Amino acid sequence: MTSIDIAVPTVQPGSFLTLHYRLAGPSGNVINTFTDKPATLSLGTGELSPAVEQRLLGLAEGTRATFELPAGEAFGERNADMQQWVARKLLNQLGDPHEQYSVGDVVQFPTPDGLGSYAGAVQQVREDGAVLFDFNHPLAGQPVTFEVQVIGIL
Repeated sequence: MTSIDIAVPTVQPGSFLTLHYRLAGPSGNVINTFTDKPATLSLGTGELSPAVEQRLLGLAEGTRATFELPAGEAFGERNADMQQWVARKLLNQLGDPHEQYSVGDVVQFPTPDGLGSYAGAVQQVREDGAVLFDFNHPLAGQPVTFEVQVIGIL
């Protein structure tokens, strides 16, 4: 009787992946696809942080693993310059002029080229309508638990 070796694909730089993943900090989940449909992404395109992508390299299709990343490794340290006041006039131009902002809201902003977006979390609202946004990643400067289940690799 002969055996046939079937190579199980492993994650390589540039791999296209279908996976479930969870990113959590000390206060709980920030992203969790295990309760919904899996994510599809391509390694090296910036969809995941480089530190998180490094943990995926070499994993075989079907693997489920959990990694603990130390504070600041997954999404960098918190940067005070990433907290900025945005005038109400600019917010009106970018969105609904009647929008009411509350602490904790996450607002999407278009990139200057109009091709993408980035998010800011509301920290404070002044009487004049200006809003203090934090554009740091929610897990910046925090230890991160990264759980993954690699479903498919192309």
